Amino acid sequence: MPKKYGVKEKDLVVSHVVNLVLTGKLRSGDRLDRNEIATELGLSRVPVQEAVVQLEHDGILSTRYHRGAYVERFDEAAVREHHELYGLLTGTASARAAAAAEPTVVAELESLLNAMRNGKDSKLFDECARRFRNVINAEYAGPRLQAAIDSSQTLIPHSFWAAYLDHHDAMLPSYEAEFAAIRRGDPADARAACQQRAEVMAGILLAELVRGGVLCPVHPD
Repeated sequence: MPKKYGVKEKDLVVSHVVNLVLTGKLRSGDRLDRNEIATELGLSRVPVQEAVVQLEHDGILSTRYHRGAYVERFDEAAVREHHELYGLLTGTASARAAAAAEPTVVAELESLLNAMRNGKDSKLFDECARRFRNVINAEYAGPRLQAAIDSSQTLIPHSFWAAYLDHHDAMLPSYEAEFAAIRRGDPADARAACQQRAEVMAGILLAELVRGGVLCPVHPD
């Protein structure tokens, strides 16, 4: 596999392993073959080991002494938990933005929201949405919160959302609600908008995983 310049080798391995999980090529309890990963990506074992450490920290893998690394439980509950944490963490930063209601930040967010309203192409919408989130995080998420937000996104694949055709229609309402809450200085509603968006994202990803045969549909009692 050709290397992607500008991307850390460890991050390439993380993305590769997560993709294997999200496509069902690795399933709950499967052992990760580090040599196979290194060979497939054309890397040494060093970045593979670095990725294993991160993936264990992020709850994707677990390591067993002298036995290797194994895929943690991956089911509907795990997917929802990752998204729930993401919603809570981003909601904390957004609530701080609302409490501050800094005019320059509000103006920058409004400009990005206008681009999102017009950006019906999924890739363009995704780029603007990420910039919207980054503006808030850069101003109101300290190093510890940002690290936790990054960790919570491991099972939220960028490539999926950049290609998801209904991204604009599904996600724009929650960004509108979040921005409105920030502009009027309402931390509770800003936090709630982030949590609502994360819940919608989880539902969409789960539907795709079921459609692809990675997860079984959950039948209500």
